[in-house]
Amino acid sequence: MIRKLLTAAFCVAMFSTAANAQKGFASNLFPEIWGGEQSLNIDSDLDKVEGDFNQDGIKDLVVIALPKDPLHMRTREEDGYVYNFNKRVLAIYFGQSDGKLKRFKEYNNTIPGDDEENENCSHEIDLTVNAKGVIRIAVGVFCSAGGTEVPKTEYVFRYQNSDFFLIGKDYGSFSRYSGEATKVSENYLTHKKQTITYNMFEEGEENEKWTKLPVTPLQKLGAKLLSAFDE
Repeated sequence: MIRKLLTAAFCVAMFSTAANAQKGFASNLFPEIWGGEQSLNIDSDLDKVEGDFNQDGIKDLVVIALPKDPLHMRTREEDGYVYNFNKRVLAIYFGQSDGKLKRFKEYNNTIPGDDEENENCSHEIDLTVNAKGVIRIAVGVFCSAGGTEVPKTEYVFRYQNSDFFLIGKDYGSFSRYSGEATKVSENYLTHKKQTITYNMFEEGEENEKWTKLPVTPLQKLGAKLLSAFDE
């Protein structure tokens, strides 16, 4: 019992951020999403959302972690701003009847990280889950210098047939100079695509167009790197 208490205290001390992410769950979440015991000294920023992915009445958890490994971080001399070029980690956990979490999968090459060669651009990731347990991962890119387009793609995943599959995708971009904008929504269950064009700086009607999508097998989560520019 004493050994267990000491181990728990050590984990809490090393992972203050991770501990906050576990409220309401048993303490079996980390250290998997930080790469195992070798990463125990690496802190992480977390984006976590609860939901019932498999519709069994028990809360599940999806986490996107951005490690703070100093080997992949750089401080800007002029103002002390810290760039973080670590790769984000996506992990999904299913809740169990005993109150614990069981890791379903960990994805190390699915969520994009920032590019050390282009420090002016950074990724913005938004994670949501609806009442039906559908996961939405939005990936955007903001550039403080260079480029006129502001792209963003939102991927929609649903748990079915023992895995998570991409059932839809919404993407678009707009020009910061002209205001010309495009929004596209693709539904891989109905095989329909909606395209809307408009101008953000002008009042007027939106132009809407519907087209058919080819019938193809649904793509599993983790099959490719998610991108803000995906079309």
